[in-house]
This record gives sequence, C-alpha cells and structure tokens, in this order.
Amino acid sequence: MRKTTLGATAAIAVLAGLIAAGPAPAAPATTPTATVTPTASARQQVAKTASVHGKARISYIESLDDDIRFTIDAVQKPFSRTWPGNASGRMATDAWGTLKFSHTTPSGAGGWAEAEVDCLVTSGRTATLTAVVTKSNVEEVGARLGISVQQGAEGEPDRLGFSWGVANIDPGSVDEKGDLVRPQAGTCMAPAPFTTVIKGGFKVVHADIRKSPAQPGAASRRG
Repeated sequence: MRKTTLGATAAIAVLAGLIAAGPAPAAPATTPTATVTPTASARQQVAKTASVHGKARISYIESLDDDIRFTIDAVQKPFSRTWPGNASGRMATDAWGTLKFSHTTPSGAGGWAEAEVDCLVTSGRTATLTAVVTKSNVEEVGARLGISVQQGAEGEPDRLGFSWGVANIDPGSVDEKGDLVRPQAGTCMAPAPFTTVIKGGFKVVHADIRKSPAQPGAASRRG
C-alpha cells in the first residue's frame, strides 16, 4: 500500500490555511468532478434479462422406470411478439427460444417434441414458460405446452412441471369416443413443478416484469 509523505505538522498547516481562507473558491477546471454511478443492485436490475437454460432427466411418479428428459433455452424479450386480439399487440412476458422433450419407456417406445418458446415469466428461482410445438411424433403441431421450473437451493434438487402431466383437463370437453380432451395451455400457464430432476439441471435468471409502453389514445379510451 502506498504511504503518504505529508507529515502531521504539514497536514495541520494546510488545514488551518483552508479554514482561515474563508469560503472555498470555485474549483479549478482541472479538478475532476464527482461522477454519480448507479448502485450495484440498480445496475444489476438494468442488466438482467429473465431466462431459463439447461437440460435434465426427471423422475415422474406415473412412469418411474421411464427415461424422461427436457431441454430448455428460453430468453424473455418484452414486447417483441404480435398477439392477435391483444389491445397492445405485445406483452412484457414475450419470449423466444426452444423447448425439447423426450420420453422413452423400458421397451424402447418413445415420444418426443420440439417447440418454440413464446412466453416466460420468473419469480426468484422459479419460472413458467410456454412453447408451441413445431415437430413431434406424439403432440399436435401448433399445440401450446406449459412448463414450470424451480432451481434448487441449499442442496435441494431442481424440479419441473409440465401441462400434460397433471390437472390440465376440461371436464365439459370430450371427443367422439367420450374421452376428456386436454385443453391447450394459455401463455405462460403451467402447473407447479411436481417432478424431481435426477440428472442435470436448470439455471433460472429472474427479472421483474416491465411496465407496458403507453398506447396512443389510451387516456381517451378510459374516459
């Protein structure tokens, strides 16, 4: 560490001179001005973008011997999509990326799907996202799937939930065979993360939802 060479006597003399001089003169042009910088937390909030990344194998109570895997790469890009029928046309939770899953039974039979992420919302270590199927041997192309992810903490495992695993039924909707029809998940809608990750894991980055931009004529519509 560099030590000062100014002795105590000199320091007192300088201080006395400053006190006796009366009001401080204007700072010379060469004196650097103080720069106000954002706090670390403020910079962090500005820089953060909500996202979920990772791949994992899960343990699902209905298929304990099956190999079920998910790969997620999702990034929130607010107000970047056009939604027909939506007043603003875009949403703060708009997102882009990919979702992939595969489900293989001990006999070798398997199902898989690839989907395009369209919505993502986060809260701490938890996130929900939806993705629209683009390719699959078990899902209908165009169907929206809901996924939830919870990143584990303090040694706890990560967890994941998926809309076709539990709960997502409409008791009043049946097909020609009389079977219940599973409704499509709404944007960012998914059940709680009810399965446990047994291999791999996910990284959730949280960012607060942004305020929607003002819409032209919004005040007049409110009356």
